[in-house]
Parts: sequence; structure tokens; C-alpha cells
Amino acid sequence: MPKRERVMRMSVELPLWRALAGYRVLTMLYAIGLCATAYDRFTRPWVAVAYYAVLAVWTLATLPKVSGAASCTRRFLAADLAIALAGILLTPLADNHQRIASGGPTLPSIWTAGAVLAFAVKGGWRWAAIASTAVAAANLIERGHPARDTVHNVILVWVASIAIGYVVEVARASERTLARALEIEAATRERERLARDIHDSVLQVLAMVKRRGAALGGEAAELGRLAGEQEVALRTLVSGGLVPVSRVSEDLAEGAVVRAVEEPDDDGPLDLRALLAPYAGARVSLAEPGAPVPLSPDAAREVAAAVGAALDNVRAHAGEGARAWILVEDEPDEIVVTVRDDGPGIPEGRLAQAEGEGRLGVALSIRGRLRDLGGGAEILSVPGQGTEVELKVPKGAVRARGKKAER
Repeated sequence: MPKRERVMRMSVELPLWRALAGYRVLTMLYAIGLCATAYDRFTRPWVAVAYYAVLAVWTLATLPKVSGAASCTRRFLAADLAIALAGILLTPLADNHQRIASGGPTLPSIWTAGAVLAFAVKGGWRWAAIASTAVAAANLIERGHPARDTVHNVILVWVASIAIGYVVEVARASERTLARALEIEAATRERERLARDIHDSVLQVLAMVKRRGAALGGEAAELGRLAGEQEVALRTLVSGGLVPVSRVSEDLAEGAVVRAVEEPDDDGPLDLRALLAPYAGARVSLAEPGAPVPLSPDAAREVAAAVGAALDNVRAHAGEGARAWILVEDEPDEIVVTVRDDGPGIPEGRLAQAEGEGRLGVALSIRGRLRDLGGGAEILSVPGQGTEVELKVPKGAVRARGKKAER
């Protein structure tokens, strides 16, 4: 059994979370070390000891919380920032005023930056800006006035956290783009493998049935024709995957083609190529752009219906053996769909005569649909050289209100 490719995703955030966890532990030990070296200078050392006990327990107990974005919840971030802010505001109560005025560190010291960085890694630069602003306000309150070193530290934390948050957002977007590209590459390779397998088995069988049926004639010829059409449809499917056909059935007695296409129910644009793809068959070739051809749902369905009406005319007037070609062109301001056949053509004046006799198939089913969309239909025919129907619809076209095209 052939191996199926699997896309392996590697998170670019994982190293950041690991670094953050290590930073929190190291800065917690650093803050406790600062307290130990200056213990005799504190006016209320028991306040510092109590705070560091809480800080140590919180830092070690919440290490799993900073292992990834899923576990780092908003509630945890709020509590983490609250502990950092509480330590800053408790500093005047534990330390002496002279040491604070001379630029002494706060109780949490640089551990506070870890709380802000958690906001940056989790929510990007906007969350980082909110957290760093709260820390800046607490530092200004703790110092009592905007000292130079305090402002310097506040700006440093603010800029660094926002920059890291922005880098995280860019990394996430790049990761999503890379993952999508890898998925597309894997899907393309899988489709190529399936196409090779199908070509080596199913398509060759269908082609053989088509050739043998044509050679035997009679009912076998009809069976060969059906096999040929299924071969074309299957080739279209494995090469592009465009055809969203849920059911294609043919009334062989009357020569009518009934097609049911699964279409989106939303109001977003439809790819005109997907609506025209079901018309392709053994005697109908479809040439289309490589990129989607978006139209509003109403406009796309009306254009597809007009193409179907043109093909109905080919079957009715050019004979069962006639071939037809559909060409889709995506111009800057409009979309042009051309339906051409190799039939006997339309005698001069025949269309006007048909309208005068009350047969309005071309007038309503083709020209009327395009007129309601703000476009137009031009029919060119030379006796003995086939017929060409050119449909033009402006981009952004919507069917006129109150008008429902005839079906």
C-alpha cells in the first residue's frame, strides 16, 4: 500500500514558552537573592519575606501554565500580573524611603518583565501594551515621582514587550502560511498519485470501452459514448478537482441533459468555473483561467444557465455529432464566456424569424439573462462554419431587482 504523506506541524511558539518558563524561575531566584543581600536595610523585612514566599510558590506552581498558549489562560495572566503589581506597590511598605529614592529595586525586581512577556507571547503586542502600561503606572506610584531611571526602565519594558508581541504575531501568521503551503503540497502529491493510479486502470478501461463500442456499433456504440463522457469527466476531476457535481443524468430519448450541482448557500461570490465545469464532456471542451472567476451568486448562475441554453441550441440544431467549445476569459472589467460549435451555422435572418414566430429561446434564455445583469450577448454565425455566442457580464453584476430570468 502506498504511503500517504502527512504534514508535520512545528510550533514556532514552543521555544518562546520554554524560555519564558526558565526566565520566571531565574528572575524569582534573583529577586530573592537581592532581598537576602539587603535584608538588614528593610524597615519591615517580614513583609518582604512573606511576599517572596508567595512569589516562589506561585512561580513554581504555575510552570505548567506557561508551557503553551492553551494552558496560559486569561485568568492566569490577570492573577500573574496582579502579583507583580502587588509586589511593586508593597515595596514602600517593606523597604526604607531613602533606598527607594536612590533607585533601589522593587520587591519583584525584573520578575515583573516575565508577567508582561507572558501577555506578549499569548496575545501579541496589544496585550503586551496593556500589561506594560499597568506596570509603568505601578512603578510611578511606588517611586512617587517620575525619576529618570524609573522612566528609563518603564520605556524599556514597554518597547521590548510590544516588539516581542509583534514578532509573535508575525511568527504565527508565517506558521499558518507555511502549514497551509505544506498541506497544499501534500494534497497535490496525493492527487498526482491518485491520477497516476486512475490513469493506469479506470481511464484506460473507459477509453478501451469507448473504442470497442464505436467499432461494434448499435447499442455498444451508445455504451462507448457514455464511457467516453465519463472518461472526460474523470480526467477533469483528477486534474483540477473543480467539478462539484452531485448528479449528472441524461435523458437519452430526448437528448436533454439534466445536471444538479451542489452550490454554496451563502451570499459570497461563486467561482464561475465550478458552475461551467459540469458542461464539459466528450463533445464539449472547456477552456478556463487557472485562477477562480468570482461572480455574485445570481450572476454566476445566470451566466451558467445562458451557457446551458446555448449548448441546448447546439444539440437541437447542430446535430448529435456536433462539437462545442466553451472559453472563459477574465478581463479587467468584465467576464467573457464564448460558446462555439462546428455545426452548419444559422441562416441569415433565421433568429429574427424565430422571434416573430414566438420562439424566444435565444431572446430570453440567452440575451434576456445577460441584459438583466447589465451585460450583453452577441451571436455570430456563418452558414457552414458554425455559430459563436459571446456572453459579456460586468464584474460585480447582480441580477436586476424584480426580474427573475426565465428558466
